[in-house]
Amino acid sequence: MCGICGKVNLDYQQVVDARLIRSMVTTLAHRGPDGEGVHADGPVGLGHRRLAVIDLSESGGQPMPNEDETVWITFNGEIYNFQDLRRDLLQRGHRFRSQTDTETIIHLYEEHGPDCLRFLRGMFAFAIWDTRNRRLFLARDRLGKKPLFYSLDHEKFLFASEPKAILEDPGVRAKPDLEAIHHYLTYGYVPSPFSAFKGIKKLPPAHFLLLQDGFLRIERYWNLSYQKQGSPGGSEEELCQELLHRLREAIHLRMISDVPLGAFLSGGIDSSAIVGLMSEISSHPVKTFSIGFEEKVYNELPYARVVAQRFGTDHHEFIVKPDVVAVIPKLIWHYNEPFADSSAIPTYYLAKMTREHVTVALNGDAGDESFAGYDRYVANQMARRYDRLPLSARRMLEKATAFLSSRPGSLQNRARRFFEALSEEPRRRYSRWINHFHNDRKEELYTDAFQKAVAGIDSVDLLLHAYQASDAEDFIDATMHVDVQLYLPDDLLVKVDIASMAHSLEARSPFIDHLVIEFAASLPSRLKLNGKTQKYILKKAVKGLLPSKIIHRSKKGFGVPLD
Repeated sequence: MCGICGKVNLDYQQVVDARLIRSMVTTLAHRGPDGEGVHADGPVGLGHRRLAVIDLSESGGQPMPNEDETVWITFNGEIYNFQDLRRDLLQRGHRFRSQTDTETIIHLYEEHGPDCLRFLRGMFAFAIWDTRNRRLFLARDRLGKKPLFYSLDHEKFLFASEPKAILEDPGVRAKPDLEAIHHYLTYGYVPSPFSAFKGIKKLPPAHFLLLQDGFLRIERYWNLSYQKQGSPGGSEEELCQELLHRLREAIHLRMISDVPLGAFLSGGIDSSAIVGLMSEISSHPVKTFSIGFEEKVYNELPYARVVAQRFGTDHHEFIVKPDVVAVIPKLIWHYNEPFADSSAIPTYYLAKMTREHVTVALNGDAGDESFAGYDRYVANQMARRYDRLPLSARRMLEKATAFLSSRPGSLQNRARRFFEALSEEPRRRYSRWINHFHNDRKEELYTDAFQKAVAGIDSVDLLLHAYQASDAEDFIDATMHVDVQLYLPDDLLVKVDIASMAHSLEARSPFIDHLVIEFAASLPSRLKLNGKTQKYILKKAVKGLLPSKIIHRSKKGFGVPLD
């Protein structure tokens, strides 16, 4: 896990200033405390900050070339199947100077060009400069675990793990992108491909970018499919065994490390399943890390302790107290752009505590989006019944519940939000449930100038487009796919990436393994949401692994006592 950056002058006669690349690299020092590298050659400069996890020797330093130095890479992430790929590449005659996964990508690119991406299993953001073809190749992993920003004008192309590195170039001004802020107020995060800065964009997940002869091309290389044609057959028991097999394999691959390793443990079913399977694989007690609050209603530490005791883990806890608001200026610097998920605060402290003991931590991210873990999926099921009522009756229910409390998190507020959206069609109804500021509230906030700048731009269109991009025939599946496209990469994964990298901690997510998430997508939605039972097949699969009180506890998000 590292920080990457670089610059390409579109006029190949213009030499890149190596001092600029070093300045860009310096802003990313928190992402990689173990080494720094700069490669500057004519119009191209590549930079790297290293967090050493695989092959801790100097031979693992980056930017890294191939044998004749015609291909250079700067890479952030982990390729979990690199050992299998390496064996195949050795048989094809490639020579390796290190034991890293980085070098595997270089030789795969030599063999397959951009098509090398289909062989990679892991999380990644990287840039390859191909000197023979004078081509820059950027790519980001399928689910968007690792970030990648870029900027292009008529003179230059810049890229980096964080926009602050791009802003080191004096030719790039820090100006707000008003459309991005418009979308942020709706979703609570800035959705891809936007960034909060005008002229800086995010490369979307599952996309690659090619820059050659001044021309830019961006393509999607992977899609998550919910079509059932390839659905595995067999009984529920057999499907449970298949799920456990795939998850166990994904965890095993993510436990390959040359540095100490542990796991985040919330006491929810996802992180608990990860810890349970890690304990089966590991010959030593798993190091687990949990965070809680003094306010009992928000405190999940008792559940985490149940799991820690069940598997005999080396358990560590931290209590977040109100004085943590002092850390907000640090969070602003690390998050780079507006970010409204309040759980960023405890996640920051969880990563800080974890890094004091290990360098790598596994987590349970993406279990909810794969197996219907959110209450809003149940709400979608319930709303189907109300859709049978006449529109006039639904609007009466909406008016009748308008007086209910709007206090965030309260049962009355949840009921109020549920009923006030019933008159909408299902996709727009879902947008009402998950969005923060609706158009009427935005109009109250905006100045005339801001309103004019975003006139005619409806942020809900981003969500509607995500629905259209899904091949799911079932609405619950389609809604989970929408969250995989938007909420997961632009909120949850950003939160964990920034919090972990702020402390030079590598976070790995077995549920985001593309083979696991593809298997989940191939299952009928009734095996994920069965009546009101969320994560039906996952709960059934881990029945013999986890304590019953963990499996059957009600869903609780990473709530924060904001008051």
